Amino acid sequence: MGIPASQILVCQSFRVNGDPKGICHKKTNGFLQYLEEEILDRGLDCQVTATGCLKQCENGPAMVVQPQNWWFKGVDSEAAIDAILDGLEDGEPPEDYLIA
Repeated sequence: MGIPASQILVCQSFRVNGDPKGICHKKTNGFLQYLEEEILDRGLDCQVTATGCLKQCENGPAMVVQPQNWWFKGVDSEAAIDAILDGLEDGEPPEDYLIA
């Protein structure tokens, strides 16, 4: 297995013991499975990684695409995921979800 062309980081709100968790993990039920299935269906060369807190709670649920360094906010629906993956395929991030 080679190195993937892109890595998608998905905030799952894991924090240091004692700190309250953010909202990302609460709003992404089934999110990772749908994301993985869409990546496979589209034939994209991406690795999905669940992360600790990305410190974007006010924008959550948050997702990052690397190496493009695209940071996305409000990724809480299949429509949002589809738009982001469409952007990855087209080489242009969807402006509606970008964190400025």
